[in-house]
Amino acid sequence: MDIVVKGRKTEVPERFRKHVAEKLKLDKIQKFDGKVISLDVEVSKEPNPRQADRAARVEITLRSRGPVIRAEAAAGDPYAALDLATDKLDTQLRKEHDKRYSRRGNGRLSAAEVGEVVPDAASFNGDGELIPDEPPSAVPTTKIGSLEVQGEGPLVMREKTHVAAPMTLDQALYEMELVGHDFYLFVDSETKEPSVVYRRHAYDYGVIHLRTDPLASDEAGGAGGALGG
Repeated sequence: MDIVVKGRKTEVPERFRKHVAEKLKLDKIQKFDGKVISLDVEVSKEPNPRQADRAARVEITLRSRGPVIRAEAAAGDPYAALDLATDKLDTQLRKEHDKRYSRRGNGRLSAAEVGEVVPDAASFNGDGELIPDEPPSAVPTTKIGSLEVQGEGPLVMREKTHVAAPMTLDQALYEMELVGHDFYLFVDSETKEPSVVYRRHAYDYGVIHLRTDPLASDEAGGAGGALGG
């Protein structure tokens, strides 16, 4: 596998290409992900003189059989931007590697630890007999706005409102991969309706479109359960 270095509206000197090959150690990357398909490095230049400290931008894109990993950074020169982007790439590779490692069974709890770690797990005494649960007490009810919460949840801890320009499905997929999330909420530029793209289990993607319909207000349920499909 070769590293492809290209410039966007700028020339890439041979010296920088050699520096990229020295900086991005393929053997080190393949230790974290042995199924790497391609590794692209794109260099661009900000023409605005007021942003001289961020004039050079480097974006690294790693494609493998798993999710696409992107890391980008900006600095005063491409060498400094490459260093920053490489550090971000290393962090994301370690994160993905740890995810895969944990899914293979690392860190499994013993039977004795389940009761201490897992909430509401069954408890047993020294003779292996089930300890009956304590009789339920009165469940307190808390009213938050128009929502009544019984016990400890569900409780809305934080609410955010974002202003977003409409975008295409391809743009939404790119933004989701860029931030490294498993889903991304956006406004579809064709329908002008809210939509969600999300990562499926087999490394492909799904999309949910919401369509407003006043006649559907009396129907129970919603689109929330469809994300895992």
